[in-house]
Amino acid sequence: MKHIVVLGAGYAGLRTVIRLQKLLHGQAHITLINQNPYHYQTTALHEVAAGNIPPEKICFDIADLVDPAKTTFIVDRVSSFSPQTRLVHLIDHDDLHYDYCIVALGFVSETFGIEGAEENSLPMTNVRQAMQINEHIENQMAAYQPNHDANHLRIIICGAGFTGIELAGELADARPRYAKIAGVEPGQIEIEMIDASKRLLPMFNDALANYGIRLLHQLNIRITQHARINKIQPDLVDYRLDGEDSTTPLHQSQAGTIIWTTGVSGSSLVGQAGLQQRRGRVMVSPHLTAPNDDQLYLIGDVAAVMPPNGKRPYPTTAQIALSMANYVAEDLAARLNNRERPDAYSYHSQGTVASIGNTRALGMASGHSYMGYPASVLKKMIMNKSLLELGGAKQVIHKGRFDLYH
Repeated sequence: MKHIVVLGAGYAGLRTVIRLQKLLHGQAHITLINQNPYHYQTTALHEVAAGNIPPEKICFDIADLVDPAKTTFIVDRVSSFSPQTRLVHLIDHDDLHYDYCIVALGFVSETFGIEGAEENSLPMTNVRQAMQINEHIENQMAAYQPNHDANHLRIIICGAGFTGIELAGELADARPRYAKIAGVEPGQIEIEMIDASKRLLPMFNDALANYGIRLLHQLNIRITQHARINKIQPDLVDYRLDGEDSTTPLHQSQAGTIIWTTGVSGSSLVGQAGLQQRRGRVMVSPHLTAPNDDQLYLIGDVAAVMPPNGKRPYPTTAQIALSMANYVAEDLAARLNNRERPDAYSYHSQGTVASIGNTRALGMASGHSYMGYPASVLKKMIMNKSLLELGGAKQVIHKGRFDLYH
C-alpha cells in the first residue's frame, strides 16, 4: 500500500485529504500533519484582528473530517522534508517515509528585510496573531484613559494590498467599540495605511478600484501612497516618498498600534529542501509537482502557476488553493488506479471580492461587477462555499456567514 503524506491542513492540504478519502479505496494510506488540531479560515483573519468576530467562528476541528480508516492525523510541526530520501522530519514524532508527498505548508509574513519590522509591528498570518492584534488594540485604547496620549488611538497598517484594505474596513467598523474603551468619540480613532504602490486594488478595473478608494476615504481612513517604508521603530514608521533620495529627511507616522500586511511568502522549508523557489514558491510542473520530482506535489501558497501568456504567477488565494487540491486528488487517484492522468492543471477564476467592513465590498464574479451591500453578501456566500468544500454542511451550519443584515 502506498503512503501519501500531506504537510499542512490549510485550504489546499485539508481539501486534498477530503477528496482523496472519497477517491481512494485501499490503494494508499494518508498521513496528514498540521501544527494545530484545528483548521482556520485565513480569509477571515482580519475580522478576528479587529475583534468583530470571535476566533472560534473561523476555526473547526480537523479530526472531525478525518476518516481514521484511511487517514492518520498527526498534530506536530514539520521541521524539514527531504525529496532525496523521501522523508519528512517532525519535531515530536518519528520520521515519516512517503511514496507521495503533498506540500501545503502555507505562508508566513514577509518583512523584505526592513529594519525593525519584525520587532516593532504586528503580523497577521494566523489566528493567534490575529487575536494578539485585537488584544493589543484594546489595551492601547484602555491605556488612553490615564494619560490621554493620542498615539494610543492611532492605528497604522503597513501595506495597502488586498489584506490591508480588508483589515482597514474592519477596523473602521470597530471604531465605536474602541472609542467606548478609550472614552472618546469614534472619530478620534485614527487609521492610516502606508503603501509603496502607485495604484491601489490593482486586481480590479478602474471603476471598482476607484469605488473602493472612495469607500476608504468615506470611512476616514488616511492613505499614504508612494511611500517606501525605511524602518519601523516602537510606535513609529519611517518612510520616504517616491522621488526622494537618501539625503531627504524621513517622513514619520506615529501610532500605538502598527500592523504589518505588506506581503507574505511561502514556507521557508521549501527552500531548505533544496527546491528552486522564489519567496517560498516553486514554479510547479503542469501536474503541480516539483519540476524534477513527480512524487512531490506543491500546492497553495508554496506553489507558483503561471497564467497563459502571463508575466506573473496567479496570486495565492483560497480559491486557487482549493482548485489545486481538487486537481491533485484527481491526479493521484488516477496514478494509483493505473488510469490516464488528467490534462495539465489550468485555473479558471470565478472572481474576486474584497470586503471593506461587514456590509461594504467590491468585486468581480462571473463577468459582472458588484459594489456595496450586494458585494458584501456575495463575499459571504463565497466564504460559505469554501467552508462547504472543506467542512461540509455541518460546518456551514455552525460556522457559516449568514450575518447579511444591512
